[in-house]
Amino acid sequence: MTGDTQNTAAPSNGAIEIRGLRHTYPGGHTALDGVDLSCGTGLFGLLGPNGAGKSTLMRIICTLIPPTAGQVRVCGLDVTRDPRAVRARLGYLPQDFGAWRLHRVEEVLDTLAQLSGMLDRKKRRARVAEVLDQVGLADVAHRKVKKLSGGMVRRLGVAQALVHEPGVLVVDEPTVGLDPEERIRFRQLMSGLGRERTILLSTHIVADLGAGCREIALLDAGRIAFQGPPSRLLGLAAGQVFEVTAALADAEAVESRHEIVSSSVSDGQVTLRGVAGGQPLPAAATPVTEPTLEESYIAFMAARGRTAAARQHAGTAAEGEAQ
Repeated sequence: MTGDTQNTAAPSNGAIEIRGLRHTYPGGHTALDGVDLSCGTGLFGLLGPNGAGKSTLMRIICTLIPPTAGQVRVCGLDVTRDPRAVRARLGYLPQDFGAWRLHRVEEVLDTLAQLSGMLDRKKRRARVAEVLDQVGLADVAHRKVKKLSGGMVRRLGVAQALVHEPGVLVVDEPTVGLDPEERIRFRQLMSGLGRERTILLSTHIVADLGAGCREIALLDAGRIAFQGPPSRLLGLAAGQVFEVTAALADAEAVESRHEIVSSSVSDGQVTLRGVAGGQPLPAAATPVTEPTLEESYIAFMAARGRTAAARQHAGTAAEGEAQ
């Protein structure tokens, strides 16, 4: 496995097409640096650490900020030249959806449906009821938003993004603050919705993607490091994930040299599951034949970081020789 960009994307015929995208904020910070991405029908996961540029990319796709350079098309429409037409075809759930606290659930959707251009009252009410049922909120339609659980608020956010029947749904860090049960419900909802439309889901939590994710892309320091099906990323982790059981003192040594994904203690010994990160496997370690997507992501990013460090070291050495 190398740290070079991996791209197994299909030909450019997706609902979201991004080419040569760059964005530099005032002050000089470059959040996106030459992003190429193609998203077709289904659930598409955008993974990356905090600060990788994910939210900037989401905002550009949703026409909230203009890019510095490059092109973004949604359903064939340029986000810079045709922002109104793009918005009519796109639904957006931002990280911080949580307003309307004093309104009833159905009132929120009805108002937002009117703002999206649905002026026929009978048709609008039917659509609101349909969407609330789709996201599992029909039973709380008359409840005020402030009385909803965190997971219900996120589902209401999905409902407002779906009410005008968009072909593309953009979801930014949707499970932050949710408990494990609500996160599972949200993953199931996304998998179901992705059968009929394009969903771009941005997250730094690998488990958010679930089994229904058709493709993933890894965004690192403003660049796409990988795009392809999850199975491709899992294959790249071969030989990099291990499990080892050791005494406490030995376990501390393993933890100091490797990225540990999980650990458990039993009868005075520690069982560690971790990523080699290019280092030799610990003594008595057993390679994991079926790594998880999270472990594969960690392994890929560790290898990428190691390659970048090696390149930087080589460049520094070359400069020293030149002097």
